[in-house]
Amino acid sequence: MPQVSRAKLIAAFAAIYIIWGSTYLAILMAIQTVPPLLMAGVRFLIAGLVLFAWSRRSNSPPPTRRQWRNAAVIGLLLLVGGNGAVVLAQRDVPSGLAALLVSVLPFWMVLLEWLRPGGTTPTRGIAAGLILGIIGLIVLIGPAAMGSADNEIRIGAVVLLLLGSLSWAGGSLLAQHIDLPPSASLATAIEMLAAGLVFFVASTLAGEPMHFDVSAVSGRSLAGLIYLIVFGSLIAFSAYVWLLKVSTPAKVSTYAYVNPVVALFLGWAFAGETLSVRTAVASAIVITAVALITTARSSQASPAT
Repeated sequence: MPQVSRAKLIAAFAAIYIIWGSTYLAILMAIQTVPPLLMAGVRFLIAGLVLFAWSRRSNSPPPTRRQWRNAAVIGLLLLVGGNGAVVLAQRDVPSGLAALLVSVLPFWMVLLEWLRPGGTTPTRGIAAGLILGIIGLIVLIGPAAMGSADNEIRIGAVVLLLLGSLSWAGGSLLAQHIDLPPSASLATAIEMLAAGLVFFVASTLAGEPMHFDVSAVSGRSLAGLIYLIVFGSLIAFSAYVWLLKVSTPAKVSTYAYVNPVVALFLGWAFAGETLSVRTAVASAIVITAVALITTARSSQASPAT
């Protein structure tokens, strides 16, 4: 791994820990009066254009055609598959629970690393974390699977979030092994531009622009969208892409058990989302499982670093 300053590492990890935890509330605010796919398209296209213009002012070489293609693929996996699932699912689940379901990312990381050619077999500690995580998810989504009328989440949204987390994990791992622009900001810009275009096409096919009234957009939704563009995309996502280059996937994925805590608190404090005893218990189990897996993966990888 390249040598980087400790201050930059701390700042980048703080961005993906705290800012990303707050983006779930911002998404909830933004999609209140802006169609979800259109909102995502605007977010990533604006952020991508700003970042592309800024990154091209540097002396880094222009990306090759192969690097354009590879970065676009990563953008589709991370942003369209991963973030798109969150945007759509938050129409049916509270922001805090969405963050909690997305926090299973390390589970997918472990499975994908195991299944790839020459992959790493999970240790007992990782296996224990996987089992504990499954128990936590059962506690959380059990009422939804059984069709309980008083349940606060829908099973379809749960499946969508789990698949979105799988897409994000696949993109994160793939980014470690393919040729991307040497400039992290340029790679991030291309990923956002590709995702923004796909979101706009999907929004058009879904008929969102035909039913969208700009004058009906609330100040709350506009504030949420601006926050997502500036903090969620330009700052936090750029930090994530940079961390994938200078740190290990195991360390970077630690954000998965910090984000839910931030999101659950903000959803309760600012969106009036309830935190039931069952949700609290499930959250504790899942976050503990994620921490166990991440710690075990870090220990497993340390001799090779």
